[in-house]
Amino acid sequence: MVDGIKVLTEGISLEFQRLLPGQRKTQRNNLALLVATMLDVRSANLMDLAAGLPRDAERIDMRYQWIERVLKNPSIDPDAVMAPFAREVLGALAAVGEPLVLILDQSKLNDRHQVLMLAVRQGERALPLLWRVEATEGAIGFTIQKALLDAAVALVPEDAAVCLMADRFYGTADVIGWCQDRGWDYRLRLKGNLVVRDAEGRRLTGQLAKDRAFALEGVRLTARQATTNIGVIHDPGHAEPWIIAMSAVPGYLKTLDYSARWAIEPMFSDFKSRGFGVEDTQIQHPDRLARLLLVMALAIYTAVSTGRWDAQTNQTPAEKTRTAKPTFC
Repeated sequence: MVDGIKVLTEGISLEFQRLLPGQRKTQRNNLALLVATMLDVRSANLMDLAAGLPRDAERIDMRYQWIERVLKNPSIDPDAVMAPFAREVLGALAAVGEPLVLILDQSKLNDRHQVLMLAVRQGERALPLLWRVEATEGAIGFTIQKALLDAAVALVPEDAAVCLMADRFYGTADVIGWCQDRGWDYRLRLKGNLVVRDAEGRRLTGQLAKDRAFALEGVRLTARQATTNIGVIHDPGHAEPWIIAMSAVPGYLKTLDYSARWAIEPMFSDFKSRGFGVEDTQIQHPDRLARLLLVMALAIYTAVSTGRWDAQTNQTPAEKTRTAKPTFC
């Protein structure tokens, strides 16, 4: 396997050289070696990585220390490293002419840390773009949400249409206002205890489905009175309705667009127990955790890129005649 990791490292290094020409060669090569090892051992546990790392140091503790030095290197900025990868993916998706579906969500990394992740939907899954790791047990607030979204603006191709999807943590006047200021469409799920004001008066969002108010335009939401449209779906067999804020004219299909948000769940599984197992790491520093996520994100990009190349060069008859996917937003 050592020779296989070295060969994979060489290929990844060439890709990093193409996309990260300004990054120091040593840093590019170190990241490439870690990514290749991550793909081989399929574990975020540093001891597992050290055991699989093909370096000359015979003692596993020395290889472990080398990994630690890479992860605590402040010159490796996850945003800067991810930027060219994200721009390339977003550019390719925007060239198809459909809106870019960006998904904002939070996930628990371990008992102390949460990650706020922004990803882009590609097919039925999502690819990570940018993230923020915080030492907290609760929701990561709007200040950090805004910083993450602001950083993403520079990655989006000029004139590309964007639709932001997010769960109930982010169905707030702040996020709605941010999207409206930048001309982004949005599908943000709302909690059931928010106040809505319209021509019918004042009521809670949770009451809308009971009142059979499935499409509302220009309503004022919460004490901040953010003006938005709202679509509501309460399909049979679902315990709770979907109450979705949006800039589009609301209707059943526009509200159903929100289902695209679920693409981020398998991506989180790739990072966690069904994939690299990030919750098994003992890292306690948010910046080092963010760089470990960077290694995993680059591993996912490498795997997806390899799979896409294989699909394009070795298409089956079914793949050649596959129809286009439905659009969202």
